[in-house]
Amino acid sequence: MSGPWHGATGIGSMPGTDPAEAVRVVLGELPDLPFLPELPARGPHGDVAGRTAALLAEMPVDLQPTGWRLVARESRDGRRAHDLLSRDLDALEEATQGQRPPALKLQAAGPWTLAALLELPRGERALADHGAVDDLAASLAEGLRRHLADVAVRLPGVRLVLQLDEPALPAVLRAGVPTASGFGRLRAPSTQRVREVLASVLSVADDTVVHCCAASPPVELLVSAGAGAVSVDATLLRPQDDEAIGVAVESGKGLLLGLVPTLDTRLDLAAVMEPARVLWRRLGFEHDRLPGTVVVTPTCGMAGASPGHAREALTACTEIARRLGEEPE
Repeated sequence: MSGPWHGATGIGSMPGTDPAEAVRVVLGELPDLPFLPELPARGPHGDVAGRTAALLAEMPVDLQPTGWRLVARESRDGRRAHDLLSRDLDALEEATQGQRPPALKLQAAGPWTLAALLELPRGERALADHGAVDDLAASLAEGLRRHLADVAVRLPGVRLVLQLDEPALPAVLRAGVPTASGFGRLRAPSTQRVREVLASVLSVADDTVVHCCAASPPVELLVSAGAGAVSVDATLLRPQDDEAIGVAVESGKGLLLGLVPTLDTRLDLAAVMEPARVLWRRLGFEHDRLPGTVVVTPTCGMAGASPGHAREALTACTEIARRLGEEPE
């Protein structure tokens, strides 16, 4: 099933601590593909790691000074992360009572980034243990199934898009994730294993995106794992990335292009949208294919932005998406 790959959306995080206000802004500025905001200003229980930890099925977590850790039984911190997610969903449900959007994007950390973040009970990263990675991916997949089912009940008729955030994946692939001691690096899994584990989680949803805002994103790997779209920072793309992106677009995949700066700055829309036009010219596709393939986003999450800039950036994304449909002069 092809996804709603047009218009504009956000990556995930927003400034502030009020879920009702964040949802109101997102729904107001992104009519085609709003998203469920993450609010890291509430602390680690409310960022993407805490939210994803709250989604894990039958895999309790606790917050340690070094980050989230897998534990034997439910903890107060785990309950806190789950409660914040429930409040966010309540705010979303209430805000959409009058008019529901055609689609909604939900975000969670992908299995490899999660394995690089979460600690095993003895303190090493889950990435260090082959079996732990498999268990984590299975728990994440089941938790996401339940999450999607819950949101589908709350927002009947709304098309749900699942975004997996994999910012750590390039480091995982090049053996760049440090050990617990910090003196070594964890061994890189094979490309085939990375693909299989990622595919097992992507399989829970019909419409999927994998977001990787690092330079040289592994687009070919993400597509071969089953992603319906890839989300990248367009300002970091280089000509050597073109072939993989072109193949993805040619095969019908969606492309979420990060164009709008996430931190407070004056926005020159013509300059901000230029990387999209340059990329499209390099790829050699017809212009009329651009608006039906590309979703415009900020370059990354906006937890560090001011509330005013966050709203302006989302407005800019929607306006740029509209302008991409116009013939260049």
